Amino acid sequence: MSTQVILPRVMQIGAGASEQVPAVLESLGCSRPLIITDKMMVELGYAGIIQSRLAEHNLSAEVLDDTVPEPTVGSIQAGVERVRSGSYDCIIALGGGSPIDSAKAIGILGKFGGEMRDYKFPRIVNQAGLPIIAIPTTAGTGSEVTRFTIITDETNDEKMLCVGIGFMPIAALVDFNLTLSLPPRITADTGIDALTHAMEAYVSRKASPYSDSQALSAMRLIGPNLRRAYKNGADQEAREAMMLGSTLAGVAFSNASVALVHGMSRPIGAAFHVPHGLSNAMLLPAVTEFSIPAAEERYADCARAMGVAQQSDSTERANQKLLDELHALNDELQVPTPEMFGIDRNEFFDLMPTMAEQALQSGSPGNNPKVPTAEEIVQLYEKLW
Repeated sequence: MSTQVILPRVMQIGAGASEQVPAVLESLGCSRPLIITDKMMVELGYAGIIQSRLAEHNLSAEVLDDTVPEPTVGSIQAGVERVRSGSYDCIIALGGGSPIDSAKAIGILGKFGGEMRDYKFPRIVNQAGLPIIAIPTTAGTGSEVTRFTIITDETNDEKMLCVGIGFMPIAALVDFNLTLSLPPRITADTGIDALTHAMEAYVSRKASPYSDSQALSAMRLIGPNLRRAYKNGADQEAREAMMLGSTLAGVAFSNASVALVHGMSRPIGAAFHVPHGLSNAMLLPAVTEFSIPAAEERYADCARAMGVAQQSDSTERANQKLLDELHALNDELQVPTPEMFGIDRNEFFDLMPTMAEQALQSGSPGNNPKVPTAEEIVQLYEKLW
């Protein structure tokens, strides 16, 4: 049985990769880019640096910095209108997962029109929107190499998963130097997000030898370096490992899909405005414990790849070490419980049946080694308290 692998046409990886944007634009035949980013990237000067690099090659780029964390239908509207009224031939998506996800949606809606809901899963969007050159500034989402975007419909707090080749960036410039200024909280949340991507891709029912190789490599990079990057943001070796690990994890889950953690995470984020990586982190230990009996060898492989279990450890011992490590990570990286985050217990419990149905509708739980019922998802939500 063959496996279809979808990647950006161009990938530039390593220190200074973002400086290659003029050459990449030239190779793609693009000359009128719109930079889509957020206000923090403008304040830090990253957007200006890109503009300066382009100016050195007689290229200019306007900046749209209206994207927000956890993008919504409303938050991307200005970008859609800008693209429809402009003469841009590509988008430079600069930032974390939210600006890149926003740019993906804007690239499709700006070209084809309609509403975001028209493009949500189970529709597969294979039409090519405006070409996107993704420059990630966090080591977490892997959005620069995935065929997914997630946009929240604020009318019903649904996080809509949108899937297809049309959402794959045409180029990805992966420069770990851009992560050196990340604060510890974002480093932790995005790092656990990347670890979750790698683990879920490896245990997914859609895993393949290709995605396995990327997922295991990602875990080998992330496992020993997440704490280092969290404790010392200037640790370039750890930052480089985390950035590459994040991208490899993105390649893995883009080609194998995510599973139950992500299915359950999106409704929490939509209803309670919890950052995506943080809600993944809240869920990862409980969902892993639930899933291990259906994929014991696979989860043991994860423990060994992360460096928390020895090759000589039994499967059972390796899996116990994996669970211990996931709990320890959350403790050391100060991942809050929903209660500590400030979520009202009664509101959370009242919404659990709805969140369980939304999780199942996303399709992600169907990729899990142990496919849960709605009742089992509710029980897992309860365990977060």
